[in-house]
Amino acid sequence: MSEQRTYEQNLVCYQTLGHDRPASLETYRKLGGYEVWERILAGGMSREEVIDGVKASGLRGRGGAGFPTGVKWSFMPKDAPGQKYVVCNSDESEPGTCHDREILRYNPHAIIEGMAIGGFAMGATVGYNYIRGEFIDEPVPVFEAALKEAYAAGLLGHNLRGSGIDFDLHAFVGAGAYICGEETGLLESLEGKPGKPRFKPPFPAAFGLYGRPTTINNTQSFASVPTILRRGPKWFADLGPEASGGTALFSVSGHVERPGNYELPMGIPFRDLLEIAGGVREGRKLKAVIPGGSSVYVVPGELIMDATMDYNSLKKIGTSFGTGAVVVMDETTCMVSVLRRLSRFYYAESCGQCTPCREGTGWMYRLLSRVLAGQAERKDLDLLLDVAGRIEGHTICALGDAAAWPVQSFLRHFMPEFEYMIQHRGRSIVESRTEAA
Repeated sequence: MSEQRTYEQNLVCYQTLGHDRPASLETYRKLGGYEVWERILAGGMSREEVIDGVKASGLRGRGGAGFPTGVKWSFMPKDAPGQKYVVCNSDESEPGTCHDREILRYNPHAIIEGMAIGGFAMGATVGYNYIRGEFIDEPVPVFEAALKEAYAAGLLGHNLRGSGIDFDLHAFVGAGAYICGEETGLLESLEGKPGKPRFKPPFPAAFGLYGRPTTINNTQSFASVPTILRRGPKWFADLGPEASGGTALFSVSGHVERPGNYELPMGIPFRDLLEIAGGVREGRKLKAVIPGGSSVYVVPGELIMDATMDYNSLKKIGTSFGTGAVVVMDETTCMVSVLRRLSRFYYAESCGQCTPCREGTGWMYRLLSRVLAGQAERKDLDLLLDVAGRIEGHTICALGDAAAWPVQSFLRHFMPEFEYMIQHRGRSIVESRTEAA
């Protein structure tokens, strides 16, 4: 590997790590927490200044879509009468992604302050943090304890510090459905209905929770806002390349020596990120990488080695930043087995509302199972691609695309491996090479 640069880590969302009682209000305040919120309560910032600051920072949504956060906030209608809402999407369910739960565990007040600031900027007086059901054992109690601290300190509630500003925040625990990570499916679940996505338009900014204007952002996005406004939008923007400002949380998993979560600047070279994670395990050869959670396109190892981890660079090599979840696979990986496992996930998690997704995900999983069982023919691979193409772009939400894209990219880059398994009746090329060696 090339000589590794030195990177300052944990500047924003993970800044409480290493401190005693990192999730406490006391620790958060020592690090400058709630300074921006108290400045707002004292009349020191207007709504326009907040939104302009978030826009200038270059912060883009960290939940997968990468839409500019400040622009999204500006979509909330300013003069609409009645209740408005802000919602935090902490339903972290994308395979390979495991960093939002750590913010909930170690820096919950950053989420609270970020949501309060967002509520003020958009004229919303009520917020909900929708938290993944599997987080019930630790992240949920930690976040709820932080909420109690914030209320006790007079940072949440009505007419805060005599400012005339109201903001109430509630924790809501989901039931573990991947589909509720889609923002309108999340809203349906919040309303007590089955978590099935809505047709758009209308978009949530106009017709969201309970039919009222609503803005939904990811955990990491909200948690970044207080530090951005405290240290300055330019400081944040300058941490990353153009159009990819700030830090990002990289969940590095798979065949590396030190899997884990790393908060690093956007635009870090993939080589450096891989080295920070200890390199490929046991000195083996890098075979493939999924750079943004299981729903983005897989790329061969040699294609990503000279890329940087940001939106534009990854787009140039035919994939995307997604959630920043980096799944590393070495030369011992059977790509057919990996794809079958991913297809099983999307088959199980489809809500069944759209026929292409409901039926197509099952077809893809069964076809891949036939390949692994040694019962497929070469034409089944063409059928697999045909089914994926009939799902992509033909569903209400992006789960259909998320199921189709791995199939398309695995076959695009690793077709010989699938053909070999069909020719050898379920025997993988990896097994054959291992025995030959």
